[in-house]
Amino acid sequence: MPTNEEKAAFAQRLVLALRRSPEPVSGPTELALRFNLRFGGDPVSAQTAHNWLAGRTIPTDDKLLVLAKWLKVDQHWLHYGDSPTKRASTKGQSDKKIAAKPSPETIRLAVKIQNMPARWRYLVEELVDRVDQDLA
Repeated sequence: MPTNEEKAAFAQRLVLALRRSPEPVSGPTELALRFNLRFGGDPVSAQTAHNWLAGRTIPTDDKLLVLAKWLKVDQHWLHYGDSPTKRASTKGQSDKKIAAKPSPETIRLAVKIQNMPARWRYLVEELVDRVDQDLA
């Protein structure tokens, strides 16, 4: 059973993903309506969506999958935070690209990023990934 801290952290990630969405959601009623358009099972109520946003409950896996696909985020990240698969794939890429020893400025920046809350690290990582894709 998830702890109150885990539920609150999930709610923060859900709000963050909703804010970044191309179709922003203004509240629990709109979240429930838009979610139900994508979910094939029993519809969720506005109260259920409110509980997700308030950090009172975490959706079941089938609902998390729909949320993650809709919001274009990793399901593991949405539920738990940092994704181990993303970390592993990023590590493999960085090993290939880094040829020189990191500069002191790079190390200081890495330490600052490492000390950020997970939701901010996720945003920084996503920004770097997008810039890297544009440069490739």
